[in-house]
Amino acid sequence: MQHQPLAEYQVVSLAVNLPGPLTAAELLKLGASVTKVEPPSGDPMAQFAPAFYGSLTAGQQVLNIDLKSESGLAQLRGLLEQTDLLLTSSRPAALARLGLAWDDLHARYPRLLQVAIVGFPHPRQNEPGHDLTYQAGMGLLDPPHLPKALIADVGGAQSAVVAAMGLLLARERGQGTGYVEISLADAANYFAEPLRHGLTAESGVLGGGFAGYQLYETADGWIAVAALEPAFWVGLQRELAIDDATQETLQTVFRTQTAAEWAEWANEHDLPIAVVQGTACDRSCHG
Repeated sequence: MQHQPLAEYQVVSLAVNLPGPLTAAELLKLGASVTKVEPPSGDPMAQFAPAFYGSLTAGQQVLNIDLKSESGLAQLRGLLEQTDLLLTSSRPAALARLGLAWDDLHARYPRLLQVAIVGFPHPRQNEPGHDLTYQAGMGLLDPPHLPKALIADVGGAQSAVVAAMGLLLARERGQGTGYVEISLADAANYFAEPLRHGLTAESGVLGGGFAGYQLYETADGWIAVAALEPAFWVGLQRELAIDDATQETLQTVFRTQTAAEWAEWANEHDLPIAVVQGTACDRSCHG
């Protein structure tokens, strides 16, 4: 049975799009009761990815409230009376215009905690941005291809969960309430650390500079070879009967069988090789 350390805690989320809802969904898994407040137009995620939106909001109470109206703000204030943690993803200036700045909230609800997901760290919290621009700023893009992983959004969500847990624990230990800002740009920056240190640079060990850690074309698709540790690298060369393998020699060998066949072979020989999903085709693709 999964532990639910946040059972009996109440969370109100004003966050839309991905990072906030993903954070709220994780807090729900940990046992928190979550009320999601959406604007009258709803959460854009419901249109962009309906099934994903449904999974992120499952088990939550979803309310449509116009926070630009007095009645809407009154309804939110009523919710916050019983709330432990407020989760937001609007820019701080926008929240301040609604009377929801942290200082105002703390004065009205002395036990309330807040995790605010923002784009950039202080003092740039009010600058606009999205996952794409945060990755761009950290050198994580490969134009003209768009990223397949939203690392700033997902990484930021995980940081927000940790911050929420830390705030709740601190309050329970008598350290008072608090407010934490989680920067999505900082999340992208965290993911860029291996690149800055050369690991995933083009000539780096994990960026193409080592033949044992590489993508290879097969007879019908691609495989990922991750024979990074010496035991795997030696084992790969031994099982293929290749001495001092290069990327070129390995590529020649891997083209002789299908991706699935190589994955099965690797499993039999305890080697880390996986099919690159979405790349396989039948042999007619190659004439």
